[in-house]
Amino acid sequence: MSEAMIKYIVTGGAGLIGSNLVAALNARGETDILVVDNLNHPMKRRNLEGLRYAGYLDKRDLRAALRACEYGSVETIFFLVTCTATTERNLEYLADNNTAYTRELCEWALAGGRRFIYASSAATYGGGEHGYSDAPEIIPLLRPLNAYGQSKQDFDLIALREGWLDRIAGLKYFNVFGPNEHHKGEMRSVVHKAHGQIRRTGSLQLFRSHRPDYRDGEQTRDFVYVRDAVAVTLFFHDHQEASGIFNCGTGQARTWLDLGRAVFAAMGLEPNIEFIDMPPTLREHYQYHTEADLTRLRACGCNHVFMTLEAGVHDYVTSDLARQPE
Repeated sequence: MSEAMIKYIVTGGAGLIGSNLVAALNARGETDILVVDNLNHPMKRRNLEGLRYAGYLDKRDLRAALRACEYGSVETIFFLVTCTATTERNLEYLADNNTAYTRELCEWALAGGRRFIYASSAATYGGGEHGYSDAPEIIPLLRPLNAYGQSKQDFDLIALREGWLDRIAGLKYFNVFGPNEHHKGEMRSVVHKAHGQIRRTGSLQLFRSHRPDYRDGEQTRDFVYVRDAVAVTLFFHDHQEASGIFNCGTGQARTWLDLGRAVFAAMGLEPNIEFIDMPPTLREHYQYHTEADLTRLRACGCNHVFMTLEAGVHDYVTSDLARQPE
């Protein structure tokens, strides 16, 4: 692989958002892409099938390569490789993988005048006590509910403190779902899990509410289809004058019942939903509501029209999940 060929680095390039981003770049005729990821998982390798890219590098080797001044031709880094497990409790691992690694690549990009676009998370909003505005003055007030969210918040704070937010773009992805998430185990979207459960049993189990202000199944999330998440990500590549931290969601919260019904509809079935207790260990760290405030995203010129939950679920189920083996 010739270093002179590399125009884009996509870390997490075999993951959900990353592999769909590589596909979108391919659709633009771009193939000068270095995919960075950990491909020990055989199902992750499947995500790269049919994609065109100049080379692959294990994520453990990228730091050394950049320190050795390799890949000087790179114009943009899409930093999407993180630990996304909201239940992860290894603080040292999260601090290195989600915070220190992000900082090191950001500093490398800025030193070379390169565009740096990175994945933050809606998990930084915690219980939503301060709303879901991505305004810079709100960032220091946020209190994530889990270590994963805190690790993403930590880098957001670093970027704010170092004055980088006028040169980089961070995206607080909300609940992203879509093709190429089968490798994620328990961190797969509920759309993916629901489809498998319905296909096996004919019914769907959702967590009941353990708060009096939310009825069972009416906890809400901002569900965003991966193709929309990729479109917004590419907006910040195409418009480098737009910098800062921005929400990446539809701006419309929907209930888990809405999602469950959408999956049944996409499968051509009548809803059959029951509720089960949420594990006690999850209850104190559970977000009952998220909804992206898109004020700043729209103000910077991103007018992307997001798919409805029903349309995204239908596309995902019929074009991908229905074709997967049971």
